[in-house]
Amino acid sequence: MRHLILALPLTLLPLTLAQAHQHAHQDEHNHGHDHDHAEHASLDAHEHGAAELNVALDGQTLEIELKSPAMNLVGFEHAAQSEADKARVTEVHNQLANPQPLFGLGTGNCTVGEQTLESPLFADTRLHQAHDHEHAAHQADEHKDEHSDIHAHYQFSCQQPHDLQQLDLAELFNRFPGMEKIQVQLIGPKGQQGLELSPGNSTLNF
Repeated sequence: MRHLILALPLTLLPLTLAQAHQHAHQDEHNHGHDHDHAEHASLDAHEHGAAELNVALDGQTLEIELKSPAMNLVGFEHAAQSEADKARVTEVHNQLANPQPLFGLGTGNCTVGEQTLESPLFADTRLHQAHDHEHAAHQADEHKDEHSDIHAHYQFSCQQPHDLQQLDLAELFNRFPGMEKIQVQLIGPKGQQGLELSPGNSTLNF
């Protein structure tokens, strides 16, 4: 798979570093010096209510990458134990596996070519193929003492990309009310831009 969004970390590195420094300074001010530096780093990268979205449109190829604390989507971060928790994890997995309505892809005639859904929480479901299940289980072992995140990556083939003028994340916010804001980085026909989306401002224009 050709990953267009691989260009994002390099081109947006100065912005990312600036945001990280600002968050670290804010954490120090708010929480004092009771926590060590490693814990501050974890909090900076894992903020409940906040998520990250990388979007790249190049010709007929659209890539979308969503990174979010599991709390925003599932409502908890511990391994699913009860039947209700397992049902919720399965429900979220199924919703993420149908991304068109989540991102308002009603135009452009876009179909999913490949997609990857990863989270330690998904290791306990039977929704993965053998390879994905093994990878998720390995993630769970590595991160069992850390916060749980969900990472979704999609690659779409759009037959009419010129009709794709925007993404509307209203349905994403509606289905997952724990998600309060999304930091977006976009590479599109008009260049690169960064913005913050919220339930009251859910449209991303290319």
